[in-house]
Amino acid sequence: MEKNKRERSVLSEAAELFDLPGDAVAGLPHVELVGNRHFYMARHRGIISYSGEEIAINGDRLILKVKGKNLELQSMSGEALRIRGTIESVEWVG
Repeated sequence: MEKNKRERSVLSEAAELFDLPGDAVAGLPHVELVGNRHFYMARHRGIISYSGEEIAINGDRLILKVKGKNLELQSMSGEALRIRGTIESVEWVG
């Protein structure tokens, strides 16, 4: 537990020193929505389940569920993914 606190402290100090977003330094997922048609997520850990109505994504410490209609995985790499379709909700489970 003590080690995690020290690591977070060092990461926070580095983010402040170099004027970087804390989420990027800590490796937390980054999510963007463009209207209700496009979803982008960086720093994911893979797809858990996939259908045209729901895509569940592993965000390391939590699961993110994108729900909607005609959802499809537009692109995916080891670092980021893009989903398109009619997005009705985004839910954090964790």
